[in-house]
Amino acid sequence: MDSQFISSGDHRIRHRCVACYKMFNRREHLVEHMKVSYHSVHQPRCGVCLKHCKSFESVREHLNVPDHLFKGNCKTIFSERGCSLCLQVFEEAAALAEHINKCHLSPPPPPPPATSTQRNQVNPSRSHGASRLKAVSIDCEMVGIGIDGSTDQCAFVCLVDEDENVILSTHVKPLNPVTDYRHEVTGLTPADLKDGMSLQDVREKVLAILCGGHNDGAGKLLLVGHDLRHDMTCLNLQYPSHLLRDTAKYVPLMKTNLVSQSLRYLTKSYLGYKIQCGKHEPYEDCVSAMRLYKRMRDQEHGLSEEGNGLNSWKQSDLEKMKPEELYKNSKSEYRCWCLDRLSNP
Repeated sequence: MDSQFISSGDHRIRHRCVACYKMFNRREHLVEHMKVSYHSVHQPRCGVCLKHCKSFESVREHLNVPDHLFKGNCKTIFSERGCSLCLQVFEEAAALAEHINKCHLSPPPPPPPATSTQRNQVNPSRSHGASRLKAVSIDCEMVGIGIDGSTDQCAFVCLVDEDENVILSTHVKPLNPVTDYRHEVTGLTPADLKDGMSLQDVREKVLAILCGGHNDGAGKLLLVGHDLRHDMTCLNLQYPSHLLRDTAKYVPLMKTNLVSQSLRYLTKSYLGYKIQCGKHEPYEDCVSAMRLYKRMRDQEHGLSEEGNGLNSWKQSDLEKMKPEELYKNSKSEYRCWCLDRLSNP
């Protein structure tokens, strides 16, 4: 049957979205749905029925719906042949077992101390090709200042490269009196911060790393992290937004209602190990954010969508399109990280 319409029992024509399979009585309602859904090849989808979802969390919810309610067999097939971390589905059990061994990661071991040469450059040992920018991951630990200790102040900064090598790891000397070291979380003491670098020096070092040795703010690297704006605010750091890769704000990694997930949850759900079980380890958080970024980046979705999406078309022209044409011309509302493999942002 033509996917453009489906005849119901009362002989009314219903129009179906080819991405999420929702049904509409009127063609213009389907068009409006497509304009606000931003369906594209870059959206997370069920590995069984290929239903498109806003986020991977939505896919997980879809796969947990009883088959008789969905009128399909996605849950049954996925329970037998699906990876619970990346949600891929495999034809054979042997292929699934081999995949799980690679997909399920272990926590990173404690890092060796950063040397003086490591502290100012990105490890160049891995070749990525001339067309793709490298990435570094950042994490900051905060202590509290002010009367009640609720105001954040940067006390530790860690940067790692794509190969999980330490680029920068340093305590930061507080600008203001610390009223709460938050020791249960940070593990920091007054002695740790006594000989730390000044915030100005740390900011200059971070910028030098990101900008290829220049402090001009013209980024040369992608900056990965979780809730990056928080870290950047505490560092008083400005960086081009198109070079930020924030695992807290990336739509496929958010909750179904598009609220951010914690790094701890994302790491357990998508990488397979636990972090932040006691004191936070900045290196571990850096590596986990980088691994999440690389897992999203390494997905195979195909080429970037062309054009400006459905909102650039006239309504009358959209209503003449078949559902497949609407989908072909639709564009996601975010830049998929898989495109980082293909070209510069």
